Amino acid sequence: MLKLQRDGSSHNGDAAAAPRVKIEARSVDFFYGATQALHGVSLAAGVCQVTALIGPSGCGKSTFLRLINRMNDLIPGIRLQGQILLDGDDIYDPGVDVVDLRRRVGMVFQRSNPFPKSIYENVAYGPRVHGVRDKATLDGIVESTLRRAALWDEVKDRLGSSALSLSGGQQQRLCIARALAVEPEVLLMDEPASALDPLATAKIEELIHELKESYTIIIVTHNMQQAARVSDMTAYFYLGRLVEFGATATIFTNPSRQETEDYITGRFG
Repeated sequence: MLKLQRDGSSHNGDAAAAPRVKIEARSVDFFYGATQALHGVSLAAGVCQVTALIGPSGCGKSTFLRLINRMNDLIPGIRLQGQILLDGDDIYDPGVDVVDLRRRVGMVFQRSNPFPKSIYENVAYGPRVHGVRDKATLDGIVESTLRRAALWDEVKDRLGSSALSLSGGQQQRLCIARALAVEPEVLLMDEPASALDPLATAKIEELIHELKESYTIIIVTHNMQQAARVSDMTAYFYLGRLVEFGATATIFTNPSRQETEDYITGRFG
């Protein structure tokens, strides 16, 4: 199994150095009021890796994902025990700037949610919020970010058009561009292709492959084939517990737990 290093200097004994840990959950219990949604979840996501979270509906995948940029803070009555670390620092420490955390840890949701603004303004919004005012600088950010999101060639002649005029797949790539525009280090994706047709899904998966050269990506997906195609590591959740976590090739060909095999092969879930 691929091992992750916490100092970025050593390796696992193989020819290639193992990736450094970017995100680490340590014994995370999470509660919605009196209801416990996660039980003792521990896993680590490496720099420039794709980690897939799989499991049946209601198993805690999206809840865990939203903990990584503190989106669950917006829900009354929540409580977390344990730690979630970003580059070794506890993101739930009282001194953490949550606005800056959400800049460093971007999020792309299941359904595309572009702002009812122009394509240009969707991408420029985040940099403006973070103080960028110079038009030439914003122009450069918009172009470079749309290129990273594999959308520039399709929209460069209509940047002033409404983002709502784009197709579903284009809107989702625009939302990815919007997240990338503030230079995050981690990109969270909650079923980013579940509402898209096969062609648009293929473009999103190709984009994920390209983006992992620069970003740590954690993706929730119900699509087993998609998890196998895009991820380096896979975590199987069931009833709020992390059943198994390991290299994707191992999880899909030789899982250590029968529950994992039953889910992957379609006998359960």
